[in-house]
Amino acid sequence: MLYTQSFSKLIDVFRKMPGVGNKSAVRMAYHVLAMPDDEVQEMIATIRNAKEKIGYCSVCQNTTEQNPCEICSNPKRDSSVICVVEQPKDVVALEKTREYYGTYHVLHGCISPMDSIGPEDLKIKELLERVSNGDISEIIMAISPSIEGEATTMYISRLLKPFGVKVTRIAYGIPIGGDLEYADQITLAKAIEGRREI
Repeated sequence: MLYTQSFSKLIDVFRKMPGVGNKSAVRMAYHVLAMPDDEVQEMIATIRNAKEKIGYCSVCQNTTEQNPCEICSNPKRDSSVICVVEQPKDVVALEKTREYYGTYHVLHGCISPMDSIGPEDLKIKELLERVSNGDISEIIMAISPSIEGEATTMYISRLLKPFGVKVTRIAYGIPIGGDLEYADQITLAKAIEGRREI
């Protein structure tokens, strides 16, 4: 089926979104066409407003509308502990646990030579500046256990060694309620590696 030029461009815009394939992009495009004009204008204004108002915290590189962000400017947070994550969405996930009271540092990705992403493309330099300028007692690496995540974790750990700061990693393993028989080998290996005394 052939689409008009404008409709094809609309589909292409949605297809650029992460996790959106061609069928989903077509459905979204048809949905937008069926929306009342005022809702379309509200959507456009909301996207433009978010793009204009949301930036990155100069301290932790997380998304924010104020600088420094609410977490970095909160005196109740332990600024001597930094949890390093890949993306801003990881900060949200960790905050939902209500178990962590330190600060964060968002890398905005992982080292991935296949995708032409090197250390210079991430916010690693900013992390090293924070460690060299501040009184940091611990860096918690909370990066996904993918090949790229492991490479990034090891790379940053080596860079932090000269600072003499404690570098830890979050534990990986079997989810609560999970069965061992359904866990993959890497998950099982990480669970054994991260075991604790009870």
